[in-house]
Amino acid sequence: QVQLVESGGGLVQDGGSLRLSCAASGSIHSINAMAWYRQVPGKQRELVGMTISGGSTNYADSVKGRFTISRDNAKNMVYLQMNSLKSEDTAVYYCAARVLALTTSSWNLYWGQGTQVTVSS
Repeated sequence: QVQLVESGGGLVQDGGSLRLSCAASGSIHSINAMAWYRQVPGKQRELVGMTISGGSTNYADSVKGRFTISRDNAKNMVYLQMNSLKSEDTAVYYCAARVLALTTSSWNLYWGQGTQVTVSS
């Protein structure tokens, strides 16, 4: 089993910053990508950004220049530094990881339970 647990969400004022963390644990052999998604009620979950083994990252246009993804491979953790937050960033943020578990021979996508980020104007 593989578990992803997010932390760091909360309430912040417009223009403020938050840092989200996501820890992957369990029967992990390898992780080749970790990502952050977000979702607001009534809308589809959207990709915020992702980091791929080797260090490359990409971001949604809406967060470029404001959000930064970083990863600690030794700890199986991924972070999302969010600066210059806007009210439209309000959402539940989910961590996702593409994992090769010790108990399987295939790569699978795992999700965290989500953490609420609320930006007040």
